[in-house]
Amino acid sequence: MKKNIKDINVKNKLVFLRVDFNVPLDDKQNITDDTRIIKSLETINYLIENKAKIVIASHLGRPKGEVKKEFSLEPVSKRLSELLKRDVRFVGKTTGKDVEDVKKNLKPGDILLLENLRFNPQETKDGEEYAKELAKGIEVYVNDAFGACHRKHASIHKITDFIEQKVSGFLLEKEIEFLTMATEYPPKNYTVILGGAKVADKIPIIENLLNKAKNILIGGAMAYTFMKAKGIDVGGSRVEEDSIDLCKKIMNDADKKGVEIHLPVDHIAAIKIEPNITVRIISQEITIPTDMMGLDIGPSTIDEYRHVIENSELIVWNGPMGVFEIDTFSSGTIEIARAIANSNAISIIGGGDSVAAINKAGVSEKITHISTGGGASLEFLSGKNLPGIDVLEEK
Repeated sequence: MKKNIKDINVKNKLVFLRVDFNVPLDDKQNITDDTRIIKSLETINYLIENKAKIVIASHLGRPKGEVKKEFSLEPVSKRLSELLKRDVRFVGKTTGKDVEDVKKNLKPGDILLLENLRFNPQETKDGEEYAKELAKGIEVYVNDAFGACHRKHASIHKITDFIEQKVSGFLLEKEIEFLTMATEYPPKNYTVILGGAKVADKIPIIENLLNKAKNILIGGAMAYTFMKAKGIDVGGSRVEEDSIDLCKKIMNDADKKGVEIHLPVDHIAAIKIEPNITVRIISQEITIPTDMMGLDIGPSTIDEYRHVIENSELIVWNGPMGVFEIDTFSSGTIEIARAIANSNAISIIGGGDSVAAINKAGVSEKITHISTGGGASLEFLSGKNLPGIDVLEEK
C-alpha cells in the first residue's frame, strides 16, 4: 500500500494538496454539485488539525491552456470557505510572485487555493518547468485527486520529481484499497456488471477480470454486439461490427475459465430514442424487429441479474443497462442499482451514469464505495498502471 498523510509529519510544513475540484458550474458560475469538494474535506481537515500550511490545486473543465473566466476556481474557493468555516485565500494564479508571497506568509492551518491548473498549457503536457514552479518551497506532496491519476500531467506526475515526500490523501487511499481488492484479491463469488454504449471501452476490463470474476452481467448497447457475436438477431439495435470477433473470443475464453457471461434475455425496444415513445417488451422467444432497437433490459433480465447479485460477495458496476438519461429507458438501470444496494455484497460503483442511477434510486448510502474517477477507475480495473499513483511513496 502507498503511504498516506497519516504516515508522515505535516506539522508546520508547506503541503501541496492536489484535489479534484472539477465541479459543474451553471452559466452564472454557481456550483450545481459540490460532491467532489465535500469528498476532499476529510483530507483538508486532517491537514488543518495537524497544523500544515496548505496549498490546494485542481483543474476544472477543459480550458485548453487558456485563461477562461468560465473555468475559474474562484467560485470553488468561496464554497470551500463556507464548508470549512474559515478563510480560503485565492490569488487567481498558479505560479509567480503573487503566489509565492502568499505561500511564504501562510501560517499553520492556513489555506491557499490556486487558480485552474489547466490555464497553463504546460499542465497537460507534464511540463518540467511548470512542475518545478508549482513545487517551489513545497515540503510534502499529497495526491487526493483519483479522477486525474490516469493523466501524466505536471501537477499529478512531474511535480513529484521536485518534492521529497509524496503520499496519498484519504480519498485516494480509499480508491486504491477498494479497486485493488477488485483486481487482485476478490472473494470467490465476484460479479462484474458492465453497461454503456461502447464495447471497446469495456473490453480491457473484461479481459483483465476474466481471471477473477465468477459472473459478468452485460447490459446497455454493448450487449447487442455480444448477442450478434452469438448469432442472435438484434434487429435495429446498435452493434459495433468491428468488435464482433473480439466478443466471440471473450465468450470463448470465459467458457474455458468457467466464467459465466450473462446477456439480456428480454428487452425494452422502440423505433427511436425519445421520451414517452411507445415501447415494446421483446421476450427471448421473439426477434427484435428490424425497425426497432433494444434500449433497456427487460423484466426477465432484471430478475435473472437480481438473482446473481443476491448471491454475490463482491460487485463492481460500471455503465448503465439502457439509455438511462431518458426515463422511458431507465428502469433496468434503476432496478439493478436497487438490487446492488439491497444485497449483502461489498459494492463498488464507478462511472457517471452508474453513480447517477444510485443517486436517482436513493440508495447511495447503501453502497460500500462510490468511485470518484470515471476514466481512472476504468484504467485501474483494466489492470493498467496509473501515473499519479505510481509516483507516490510505498510504505
